[in-house]
Amino acid sequence: MGKPATPRQLHETEASAYARALKTSPRKLNLVAQAIRGKAAAAALNELAFNRRRIARDVRKVLQAAIANAENNHQLDVDRLYVKEATVGRAFSLGRFHVRGRGRISPVEKYFSNLLVVVRERVPEERAKDEDKGEAEGKSAGAGKKLRAKAKAGGKEKA
Repeated sequence: MGKPATPRQLHETEASAYARALKTSPRKLNLVAQAIRGKAAAAALNELAFNRRRIARDVRKVLQAAIANAENNHQLDVDRLYVKEATVGRAFSLGRFHVRGRGRISPVEKYFSNLLVVVRERVPEERAKDEDKGEAEGKSAGAGKKLRAKAKAGGKEKA
């Protein structure tokens, strides 16, 4: 008799991968993670392959692991995956020091980071069309204002 299994934290159309103790500061890692948030998985992999930052290689490995988890563990379609979230967190820091003049020292912090990448399968086209119809009804009033504003701007340029 053991403990009951922990319920799944993610949606059934999601998969994740986690990397601990990446040797970079969270601030630098977040710049790379920001570049892939919301993109299609293939586009995000391509973006990371050509990113010049050193940590982009590690982020690419984590994204590939998340895609593999989605395909093998949750039977999701790889072609419809996108990066739902890429969360960066602070892991720990090593305290070091630099020797300075007159027998003094200066502290140096060497930061490490954690990275969580969650990929999600896009909804099929039938559901997306139904959702777009509902949103279009709510946005139709605002669309007319934009058209009128463009017409006014066009009239000022001609005069």
